[in-house]
Amino acid sequence: MSKPFNLDILLLRIEKLIDQKNLRQLEFSKKLEVNPKEITITSIDEQLIEKALECLEKNMDNGDYSVQQFSQDLGMDRTVLYKKMQSITGLSPSEFIRSIRLKRAAQLLIHGQYSVAEVSEKVGFNTQKYFSKYFKEAFGVSPSKYAQNGKNIDNELL
Repeated sequence: MSKPFNLDILLLRIEKLIDQKNLRQLEFSKKLEVNPKEITITSIDEQLIEKALECLEKNMDNGDYSVQQFSQDLGMDRTVLYKKMQSITGLSPSEFIRSIRLKRAAQLLIHGQYSVAEVSEKVGFNTQKYFSKYFKEAFGVSPSKYAQNGKNIDNELL
């Protein structure tokens, strides 16, 4: 914007930027499948998320993969990563990691190839109880009910 500022235009611009940020966070939280390959024009934030998803894919079954390792893999300081993740997704790095793992678990449960215990292990949760707690928190149903509903949907499509 050029100076002198028109206060109404400045306030409108700020409001639109906040709306865009909130919309981006809402979109991210509702999407079950996060696929960075769909991104055609990449901004710096999208590149960060793409790299973050790659790191998580490589360490999906590693229950000991920490925020410290995550920030090192991304080449960022933990505090900078926290602020960046918070602004892009509305989640802390640990919440982001958990969110991606739960989304992958939901995909695996829908396909029905693995038991809940196997899915829990494949997405890096050390205990099934911990996995079930966060899964139910995220999706509103237990993993076994989610898998059962997924099978019913698949049968209806056939």
